[in-house]
Amino acid sequence: MREVNLLAVLVAAVAAFVSGGTYYAVLGDQLAQVSAAAAAAGGRTPPWKVAIEFLRCLVLAAVVAGVAAQGEIDQWTGGLVLGLALWIGFPFVLWTGAMLHENTPFKLAAIHAGDWLVKLLLIGVIVSIWQ
Repeated sequence: MREVNLLAVLVAAVAAFVSGGTYYAVLGDQLAQVSAAAAAAGGRTPPWKVAIEFLRCLVLAAVVAGVAAQGEIDQWTGGLVLGLALWIGFPFVLWTGAMLHENTPFKLAAIHAGDWLVKLLLIGVIVSIWQ
């Protein structure tokens, strides 16, 4: 089994954090249409939420890096497959359940699921090739 590269985890977390910020900056108006919380925030995120979001990205990157290390995934294609598999197994399943059981609007679930897909693919590639 290979070791987890902590620098790769940090870089992947930063990449996921930046990609998420960019993603929601682009889709912010659409998100505000389907989310009362997003509409009320008016595009402004309090600093404490920004810090928590970075910690979430850091935890996500560490977990994906651990799975990649255990699976000895060391090519970008394997990282993409890992990211996609994790997305299908977790965020996709969870957002589908939220739509089914909590009546979460499809558009809201799709926006958030897209963010998770981008993050997991990006992290999967970074931690798999950076050893």
